[in-house]
Amino acid sequence: MSGAGRSTTANVLEDLGWLVVDNLPPQLLANLADLRDAALGRHPEAASQHVAVVVDVRSRVWFQELDDAIDAARDRGLRPSLLFLDSTDEALVRRFESVRRPHPLQGGGRLLDGIQRERQMLLDLRSRSDVVIDTSGLNVHQLSAKLSSLFTGDSRSQLRMAVMSFGFKYGLPLDADVVFDMRFLPNPFWVPELRPLTGRDGPVAEFVMAQEGAEEFLDRSEQLLRTMIGGYVREGRRYVTVAVGCTGGKHRSVATADALSARLDALDGVDTFTVHRDLGRE
Repeated sequence: MSGAGRSTTANVLEDLGWLVVDNLPPQLLANLADLRDAALGRHPEAASQHVAVVVDVRSRVWFQELDDAIDAARDRGLRPSLLFLDSTDEALVRRFESVRRPHPLQGGGRLLDGIQRERQMLLDLRSRSDVVIDTSGLNVHQLSAKLSSLFTGDSRSQLRMAVMSFGFKYGLPLDADVVFDMRFLPNPFWVPELRPLTGRDGPVAEFVMAQEGAEEFLDRSEQLLRTMIGGYVREGRRYVTVAVGCTGGKHRSVATADALSARLDALDGVDTFTVHRDLGRE
């Protein structure tokens, strides 16, 4: 989505050593692949350099060819990963208003009209993406950290898994593949000495894990995710986001996300990292 963080993503990938091409018409993806193959013939050491292409509705009618271009790349033996950046309408409106620029599909209508028109155009593309990142509640530095974690994992891993804590009062993460609700556990917020702390502090983590059902939840969720991980790998999925929520995203979800992430990271072929989306928002 326009305004969801494409420029930040391109900058992060460039900093990681990727070759990034911005606003490439989809029809030229095959030509770019040919250029890369020719370059590798002359410079084999460049095989470790990844290539990223930023494609969006700025290319207007050419953008409609993106699905065919991705399929053609896969037909020739390439393995392109599709990263989709999303955000809520409210967040996008704020961002466009802050930079005082029109939406590329706004035309003579309202800013929100352009956003909704783009969202409808991208609906199918979003559904076939390998990974979706919701940037609504992320600042530039938080998005950069998440992208760096996503694209600098162990190359031997078959699956990259993000375990994200969040607060339900701030909304469900748009990029979650699996959502767990920790509001069945007592809330440390109501314990005066624990209220100012977070789930990353030892006393809160110990309190949460000592509650009836907490360890059982970890055991069963790990067992469930083991089964799902096997299916994701067989289906060719390389990125998965597991979201763990509580009321404010400060205590229960944070402690549980850290504990679950540690368990999953011990599995063979799985590279796990943790994101605490709403920690510090209060």
